[in-house]
This record gives sequence, C-alpha cells and structure tokens, in this order.
Amino acid sequence: MICCLNPHCTQPNHATLAAVCPTCGNPLEHRLRGRYRPLKLIGRGGFGRTYFALDADRLNSRCVIKQFAPQTQGTKSFLKAVQLFEQEAVRLHELGEHPQIPTLLAYFEQNKYLYLVQQMVQGRTLHQEIAAQAAYSEGHLRQLLEDLLPVLHFIHQHGVIHRDITPSNIIRRKVDQKPVLIDFGVAKQFSEAIRYEQGTRIGTEGYAPIEQLRSGQAYPSSDLYSLGATCLHLLTGCKPEDLYSPQAGCWLWQEHLQKQGRTIHPGLAAVLNCMTKDLVSERYQTAQDVLDDLQRLPKLEGAVPGWVSSQSSQSLFTGLDRPPLSGPGQTAGLALPITSIPNINEAAEPVSKPLSKPASEPASRPAVGNPSSSPLGPATPSAPSTKPISSGSPRSGSPRSGSPRSGPAIAGHGWQLVQTLMGHQSWVMAAAFNPQQPVLVSGSLDDTLRVWNWQSGDLLHSLKGHARGVNDVAIDRRGQVLVSCGDDATIKVWSLGDGTLRHTLKGHLRDVTAIALGSDSSLLASASEDGTLKLWNLNQGTLIKTLPGSAGMLKTVAWLDADQRLVSGGLDNTVRLWNAQTSAVLKVFTGHTNTVNQVAVSPDGRLAASASKDRTVRLWDLATSTLLHTLQGHTQEVNTVAFFPDGRRLVSGSSDGTLRLWSSQSGTLKDTLSAHVNPVHQVAVQTSGNIIASASADKTIKLWQWQG
Repeated sequence: MICCLNPHCTQPNHATLAAVCPTCGNPLEHRLRGRYRPLKLIGRGGFGRTYFALDADRLNSRCVIKQFAPQTQGTKSFLKAVQLFEQEAVRLHELGEHPQIPTLLAYFEQNKYLYLVQQMVQGRTLHQEIAAQAAYSEGHLRQLLEDLLPVLHFIHQHGVIHRDITPSNIIRRKVDQKPVLIDFGVAKQFSEAIRYEQGTRIGTEGYAPIEQLRSGQAYPSSDLYSLGATCLHLLTGCKPEDLYSPQAGCWLWQEHLQKQGRTIHPGLAAVLNCMTKDLVSERYQTAQDVLDDLQRLPKLEGAVPGWVSSQSSQSLFTGLDRPPLSGPGQTAGLALPITSIPNINEAAEPVSKPLSKPASEPASRPAVGNPSSSPLGPATPSAPSTKPISSGSPRSGSPRSGSPRSGPAIAGHGWQLVQTLMGHQSWVMAAAFNPQQPVLVSGSLDDTLRVWNWQSGDLLHSLKGHARGVNDVAIDRRGQVLVSCGDDATIKVWSLGDGTLRHTLKGHLRDVTAIALGSDSSLLASASEDGTLKLWNLNQGTLIKTLPGSAGMLKTVAWLDADQRLVSGGLDNTVRLWNAQTSAVLKVFTGHTNTVNQVAVSPDGRLAASASKDRTVRLWDLATSTLLHTLQGHTQEVNTVAFFPDGRRLVSGSSDGTLRLWSSQSGTLKDTLSAHVNPVHQVAVQTSGNIIASASADKTIKLWQWQG
C-alpha cells in the first residue's frame, strides 16, 4: 500500500507498490527522505495535504506528514506562507517533548515541496466529541481544564501563544484519553496568508478574543479566552457566537443552561466568566491563576463500575419472559450468574422455579446498585423464543429509561421494524444477542453497555466500567459470559448473570476495536489500533500470545476452524488469514481499496465476508483463497456485516443508514431496509435467523423481524 504525493491527484490512495500512480501517472515516492512511507491521505486544505505514514527508522511507528503545496506559488502570499511553515517547525521544536503536544520528528524539502513530520495522535477532536454525544457535564469540563491548563502554562513559559484554541484543535488521545493540543497555527496561517495579502490575523470567529480579530495581537490571556469559549461550547452544546449578546455586550451561556434544566457550581461559573472577559486586563493573566482557582472548588465524586439498577436486590435476568421449549426433551430456562468463567463441557441443571416479573431502569438517573445477592440457580440452555415481538403498551409499574416501543409492525410480508431501543447517550457501536435467552447487549461511545429484553423492549440493566467508549461486545454460546472492549485499551470479562467483573485484560497499547470468542468460550481474540492481534485465556484472565502486527491499525477479527484459524482486517485494506497456533499469516486477500471495517465467517467456516470503507462487501472462499463476489450497492462506507445461521444469506450495514440483505451463493441483493438516518455501526442476527438488530450513530438499536 502506498499513497501518491502529487497534491493534485484526485485518487491518491492505492493498494499498490507500482513505480507510478495509476491515477495521475506521477512517480510514487515509496520513502520520503529514505524513511517515511506515506500510506494514506487523511486531510487536505489550501496549504497542501496531510498523510498517514510509517517511519521505517523507528520500527514502523505511525506518524503524520504535512505537505506544504499551496496553489499560489510565486506570490507574496506564498512567500509569507513559507515563512509561517518554517515558524511552525521552530515552534514545535522549541516546545520539545511535552506529552500533550505532537512531537516534531523532521522538517525538510523534497521535490520542491516542504514536509513537516509529526508524531501521530490517534483520537477524536473535541469538535467530533460534541457532535457525537451530549454536552459535557461539570465533572468532564473540570477534568478537561485540569488537563489542558498545564499545557498552556508550558507553552506560555516558552514564549509561545497558540492563538487558535478551538474544539477542532484539541484531540482526545485514545491511548490515555488525555487532551492533546494540535495545530500551532500552520494550517490556519497558511490559508489566511494565501487568502489575504494584508496580514496573518489568526483566530476562529467565536473563539478568538477581540484583540486578535481587530489587531492581530495575542497574549497568554488570549489563549485563556479561547479555551474558555471552547468550554462554553462543550458545556452547553451551543457555539460561542450563539451564547453572546452583542447588544447587551455579555455572555448568555448560563441562561442557556437554565433552559436545559442544568446548573453548575457557582465557583466554576465564576472561573469561566473570568476567562472570557472582553477586556484583556479583566481576564486571568496566566494559566496557573486559573488552576489555582479550580483547585479551590469542591471535589466531585467519581462513578463506581458495576450494574446500575433501580432495584439492587434483583438479579439481571429476573423477569425475562420464559421462552417456550425449543425441542423435545429440552427445558426452557435462563443462563445464570457464575463464580468462574465456565467450561463449555460443564453440565447444567434445570430451573426449579418460575421467574418473577421484569425489573427495569427508571427514567430518572438511577442510583448505583449492588449485584444480586440471591441468584436464581443454574439452568439448561435453550433456544430463545422467536414469536412476534410484543409492541403493546408498557406494563404498569415497569417504566424504561428512554426506551419507548416502536409501535406495532406494519402488516405484510418481508422485514418489518418491530422495536426501537433508546437510551444510549452517544453512538451505539456494538450489539450482540444472547444465544440462549431473549437478551441483547449493546455498547456505546457513552462508555456504557446496556442489557435489554428484546422481546418486550425493556431495559434490564446498564453496565458501567469502561473509562471510554465501548467498541465491541460478545456473548458466549451458553449465554453466561459477556466480553466487552473499548477505547480505554482494555477488555472486560463479565458474568452476565449478576454483572460481576471477572477480569480486566490489559496489554494493548491503543483502543481495542474488536473481540471474538472461541468456540469453547475460554479463548478470546482481540484486535487493536496498535496493529496487533492478541489471544487470551479467559479462565485465567491471562495473555497467551501476541500475533505480529501488519501495516496499519486493525479493525476486526473473527474465528474459524474450531479456534485453529483467525481472520482479521484493518487499515491496510487487506483481509488476513492466520494460523492461531503458529502465529503465521496463511493468506493475504487483496482487492479492497480502502479500510476493512469488519469481517464475518460463515457458520460452516467456508466463506468470509469483509465490509469496507470502499463501499463494498467482498465474499471470499477460504478453501481456494479466491474472491467469489463483490457486493455493491451501498452509497457510503460499509461498517458491518453478518451471516445468517443458514450461511446462505448475509446482511450489511453502512454509513448510508441502510441495511442490505444478500445471497451468499449468488452475490445478489435481496432486500434493502432504510434503517437509520445516521450510520449503522453494527448488525447482529439472532439465532433463529428471524430477527436482525442494527446499532446506529443515531443512539438507537432497531430490531427487524421477518414477517413471512
């Protein structure tokens, strides 16, 4: 994989090692300065382009290359922009190795273009955070200030003023969730210098103080103003220009909070007001002054991991409708709390008493509850009911937290929407059915997992434990072990019966993107943005081995062949088949032209399906290592794919908001569901094959039932 560095190339990303670009015909630079390998275009602007790259001299560590290639070469603006580019390099060099500022790795000229190489900071900007989730709480805002103010103190002590602090220029680093201050003027200054001959007044409207916008002057207190305006945006969810009254000459952010039914500590309000005074002389003069006042405020209590329920005396599965017998001689029942990670060969006993009525989370914020002290007892696994999902009125005395039913299914044949599960506060990234009970678990970027009765739509419990967003969930085939992974770089193993945290698996250096449970539930595979696959023993909570990384982050992993082989995919656009015993790559499947977001393996282990950012799903024959079909139709990137239990069908979900159902035999499109208005991040198929769950960035999970 290589990227064309011609700033005019329309399609620079290629899965090729050719000498010339297939798009524009320009020579491909496989190594800038003999060491930096450009892999993918990740940004562009008036000053040039930004590329994701690997540094061959630093064990292929990830880095960012900024290419300076403005369109107006030879003009006064161009010369000014060159000067500003050099100033950017000087600034970063002067700031040394502060852990919350990107490290400058190199600055050089090659082929008449200027290049600046920086440490890559993986994460989301605060602008992306506020767009994807609810406004910040007081606690989150205070933590942000306590993390960022020392950075401002550091740069000001070195005589540097950032001059453009906004939510877009602060990245929440995934590996440790620390905010990182980026873009010390380079992109903004280039665009301003090219657009305006007169000067280089830097600052973003709404965030920049009046002295910057009028005269271009900036002081340490100017950065504090911009940080304060950023905080007001994060706290209220409104842009600063909507929070200020030019007629009255004052901020109205507290009035906005009151309209939302929210308040904050008066001391914190006073700090924010002092940071955002119009007059320089009336503001805080140093970042340390702000920190001193923050430290005088009362401390906030932290959250406690565990099941969150309005009735702590009841166990997780209390109240699930008892499913019917799944076959002759089989007893219906529930998977229950366990005291250790189960062995699949262990015997199970039948339930000896009926179940009580459901316990649901109230609409108000629940108190932290304790796990059940009286589990029901063991049960024999059975197939869950596939009767039509109830869509009547909620039972009295059983309210749900933001989870209204979707209403009756539309009469007729085909796939019908029968339930909408609501309650998550951010994008829902993961969903998994319990194979033994009418239970579905969802994971979200709001840092929580939620456990639902998918037949009734009731929210049973919320699980809190991850410090950052949840990316994937998996449930063992006995329905007793829940595994989750997230942006906090950890994997958590829970007893699904009582919510007990059994293990926290640490070892990945960056966020864990995907997990896959082995067939005997004692083996787990995990994929991470650190570029590695890891195999874990769940009984002991220990790392077995690390499979060597490939070029780029890994996004997905799946098992086949009774835990003998693995399939993975990620940023290098390939699907890789691994021997889990020897850690060897058996086959690399190429064909995708962009990131592979998810892979799925058919129940018989014969086929693999890969969903990609290139808007396709590809079907591979694992025995012959051939591409069988390329499934085309989605209009945006495909994020997720899953096989049906019969292996003859599969369903894909895309950022275009649709679900598409395909024949795995012919590769033909069978149905399209307009599922969500926002991207679909995960699809799951229930064991009967008659229910599909789709999890979306619209913060909901929708359930679709086949009406035959």
